[in-house]
Amino acid sequence: MKPQHIEHIGIAVKNLQASIKFYEEVLGLACYKIEEVEDQQVKTAFFKVGDTKIELLESTSPEGPIAKHIEKRGEGIHHIAYAVDNLPAALQEAESKGIQLIDREPRKGAEGLRIAFLHPKSTHGVLTELCEKPE
Repeated sequence: MKPQHIEHIGIAVKNLQASIKFYEEVLGLACYKIEEVEDQQVKTAFFKVGDTKIELLESTSPEGPIAKHIEKRGEGIHHIAYAVDNLPAALQEAESKGIQLIDREPRKGAEGLRIAFLHPKSTHGVLTELCEKPE
């Protein structure tokens, strides 16, 4: 597996609107998309910085993974996502090298991407997302 580029950096936030205001008014970035991913219990907002995206993540449920992350670790970087060519093959390769998979099969993520996560226990503490554009 060789990632093509950093697809996005996911940042967990308590309040999406307040966070959008910071990125727009302080950093001068434009939010180009807000999207809810119901099955992940998250609402996202996207910004572009060069070729890399910043994805803000607000939980839509107190029991959602982002709410639990914030409760345990506070707001901040949640994950780094890498674009790959063949997500199923990348997952198989990672697992063959002893990496613990959170997702054994790709699933639908924001912006229509197919995504899968690698467990931070086997990636030196960094929640790692692999993603690819759908065929």
